[in-house]
Amino acid sequence: MTTLITNIKQLVNTREESRLLRGKALSELPYIENAFLLIEDGIIADYGHMYELELKVPQLPKHIVDAHEQFVLPAWCDSHTHIVFAKTREEEFIDKIKGMSYAEIAAKGGGSLNSAAKLHDVAEDELFNSAWKRLEEVSKLGTGAIEIKSGYGLSVEGELKMLRVIKKLKEKSSLSIKSTFLGAHTYPLAFKENHPGYIDQIIHEMLPVIATEKLADYIDVFCETGFFSPEEMETICKAGMSYGLKPKLHVNQLNSIGGIESAIKLNALSVDHLEIMTDDDIKILSNFKSRGTTIGTLLPAAFSCACNTSPPGN
Repeated sequence: MTTLITNIKQLVNTREESRLLRGKALSELPYIENAFLLIEDGIIADYGHMYELELKVPQLPKHIVDAHEQFVLPAWCDSHTHIVFAKTREEEFIDKIKGMSYAEIAAKGGGSLNSAAKLHDVAEDELFNSAWKRLEEVSKLGTGAIEIKSGYGLSVEGELKMLRVIKKLKEKSSLSIKSTFLGAHTYPLAFKENHPGYIDQIIHEMLPVIATEKLADYIDVFCETGFFSPEEMETICKAGMSYGLKPKLHVNQLNSIGGIESAIKLNALSVDHLEIMTDDDIKILSNFKSRGTTIGTLLPAAFSCACNTSPPGN
C-alpha cells in the first residue's frame, strides 16, 4: 500500500545519512517546512518540500492524507520497560517517601521479589490482557518501538510465562517489539543463600527453553551490590550469548561496582540506569574508542515514581 501525506507543517528529523549521533550532534534537529512524505508498504520512499511534490511524485497514489499543517515526526523508541507485571507496588512508594532505599525495600521482600510473588498466581491470559492495555496506552502516546523485559518470574515457570506473554504481544501488536530475558533480576528466596544454584538454573533450565521457543532477543542482568556481581553478570551473559542473545544491562543504579567495564567487555548493546556515576565511569563511557558500540541509557525517573506504575524502572 502507498500513502502520501501532504501539507505537513514541519517534517521533523530529516537526516540525509543514517549514523550514530554523539555529542553536539544530538542537539541538532533538522526539519523541512511545508513538506510531504511518501510511504510504500510501511517504508519511507520519498519526502521533501511541497513544491517538489509534482517532480518527485508525478503519479499520485489513491491514498492521500492531508496533514492540515500538523507536525510529523518519528515515533518514540522506548528501550527499557517492564510493562508485563501482575499488580502495582505503590505501597513501596510510601517506604521510599519515609526514606527507605531500594536495597532496604528489596531486603524485606519488596522490589522484584514482591512483583514475583504477585505474578506467581496470575494466569498467562490475564497477564497478557493487562500488558496489552499498557502497550496500547504507550502506543497512543507516540511509541512505535519498545523493549519489554521479563524479570518478575524468578523461576523457570514464571520467567517463561512472562516471555511467552511478550511473544504474544509481538505477534498481535503493530509496534516493533524486542524481548529481553531478565531472569537475573534478583535472587529468589529459595536461592537466597545459594547464588550459584540460581545462576545454574538460569543457564541450564531457562536459557535452553528460551532459545528453543525463540522467546528473547536480549539478555539482561541486574548488576548491583547485593544482587549480581560483575563476574556473575559476565557468566550469565556469556551463556546467553552462546544462544544468540545480546547483553543489554542494568548497571550503576545504586552503586558503581565495575558493571560498566564488564558490560563493555561483553560488547553490550546498552548499559541502563546510570544514576550513580563516578568520574571514571563517565570517562569510560565518553571514550568512544574504548566503549565500542555500547550505549549509555539514563533512567533518572526510576527513583521518582512508584515501582510498576509506569513502564520504566525496576
